[in-house]
Amino acid sequence: MNNEKLFLGARKRVRETDAIIIGGGATGAGLARDLSRRGFECVLFERGDLATGATGRNHGRRHRGARYAVTDQVSAEECVKENSILRKIARHCVEETDGLFITLPEDDLEYQKNFIVACRAAGISAEALDPEFAKRLEPSANQTLIGAVKVPDGVVDPFRLTVANMLDAVSHGALCHTYCEVTGILVENAVATGVRVRDNLSREEYEVRAKVVINASGIWGGRVGAMAGVEVKMFPTRGSLLILGHRLNRLVINRCRKPADADILVPGDTVCLIGTTSIPIKFEEIDTTVSDREEVDILIREGALLCPEIETARKIRCYCGSRPLIADENDKTGRSTSRHIVLLDHETRDGLKGFVTISGGKLITYRLMAEMTTDLVCRKLGKNVPCDTHSVPLPGSHEPPDKILRKIAPLPPTIKAAIVHRHGDMATDIAAEGASATSLVCECELVSAAEVEHAVDTLAVRNMTDLRRRVRVGMGPCQGELCMSRAVGILADKGVCPPSGCPGELASFLVERWKGIHPLTWGETLRESEFIMWLYQGVCGIGPSDLEPGRVPGEAPGEAASTETPPGAPPG
Repeated sequence: MNNEKLFLGARKRVRETDAIIIGGGATGAGLARDLSRRGFECVLFERGDLATGATGRNHGRRHRGARYAVTDQVSAEECVKENSILRKIARHCVEETDGLFITLPEDDLEYQKNFIVACRAAGISAEALDPEFAKRLEPSANQTLIGAVKVPDGVVDPFRLTVANMLDAVSHGALCHTYCEVTGILVENAVATGVRVRDNLSREEYEVRAKVVINASGIWGGRVGAMAGVEVKMFPTRGSLLILGHRLNRLVINRCRKPADADILVPGDTVCLIGTTSIPIKFEEIDTTVSDREEVDILIREGALLCPEIETARKIRCYCGSRPLIADENDKTGRSTSRHIVLLDHETRDGLKGFVTISGGKLITYRLMAEMTTDLVCRKLGKNVPCDTHSVPLPGSHEPPDKILRKIAPLPPTIKAAIVHRHGDMATDIAAEGASATSLVCECELVSAAEVEHAVDTLAVRNMTDLRRRVRVGMGPCQGELCMSRAVGILADKGVCPPSGCPGELASFLVERWKGIHPLTWGETLRESEFIMWLYQGVCGIGPSDLEPGRVPGEAPGEAASTETPPGAPPG
């Protein structure tokens, strides 16, 4: 593998390209990978960092499709195929846990029977378990359960998955421009010919021409469509999730009933998540929507029916995102709106050539969405090249973990295992010797200084929040309490921010963390948040005036604020 190509930081400008992708979520990154592997030149524009929309705000469950087997057979069938593919091509991004759908005394056992039938019809393995055996298999599950079904679910890290796709795309010639916002679609004689872009770091504006413009902006698809003069009707619903301070469960636990609030408990890395809610919101709120305490109460109350320990477990964060659903005006909650893939060719639909929208789907179906869209681009541009993204492993997933572990023997076992878990076979590119290799920046997630340095050097880290997405600094049980100052020191050493800007960078990160903590500010969580604020005000001199939401990454405190991350926006 050519290490020189596995680098996301370049911001090479081009005037023309084959395809422009708007949106840097999993679908956009998957599109960049598929297009570039089939020989197309392409540029991806994302107004913030990769995976800051719905991709980075979900529960990370790797659906086999069972959740939708009864209510949405199309989505279930899409998930079945992609689940198997993801296990092969992205093994460093997934964790095999299996899943358990439990029936409680207040639920209808008849639904469990229908659930098993629907799963098998969709090609999903569904095994009914003796309730007593299920209790032993997953001790954290509600011990009053009267029924249980085991399915082949798992967990996927959306940040690793998106970055791995983008790394492969860049290695095949794609360009990745984060913090670059598309402000307009160029349309000439009923043809989309390119985009206007604003660089949110340099404040420069410029135009790029393309043969095809692809709208992969998720819930923002309606806004992007409007720039081109076409209507894409989205149905914005907010989904909130609650992070608990440690892993309560081994398997993904689900409620065996029609999808509702707080009926999924997902283990992930050092924590676990209970979700989700579904609350319709206005389009004006999709950039600024936040979770509220009523949702937290719902998540705790309903989640405790899945796993009673949720009531007393430490709650460390609540976050939310907006689902990228195509509108169904008859569905007032968003629960019944189909999650299947919607690919819109605006030439046949609206008479606008060169413009395509891809939306809907699930994180697990991102690759299929990219394949379908690239197939359409091939037909439009007269190119007949088959897709290979279903069979070629992503960077990081070429070799099995045990083989990689043997290659980086000098590291302590715990640090070595954590690096391989996060980076797969790319872990061999991270320094395994010297002080930085064994010096921990984040004890919760076992992130070394060498891993932070590697992320800054190769993975387009432009601020502390980007770093969090790349290596999980600040995502563990302490939520950045001890690691923030260490990490920002490395960013300063690497030139990401000047030493004088460190207080501002820390303040910005504290603001982002606070957005997810404030709905939980009671009891131990309140005391801990007060301690963190006291610590950084007392030791680092960060006061209320330094906490400027929306500050552009790298700016010193007091400089003009950007609108890229509006005050109150949900965490990425």
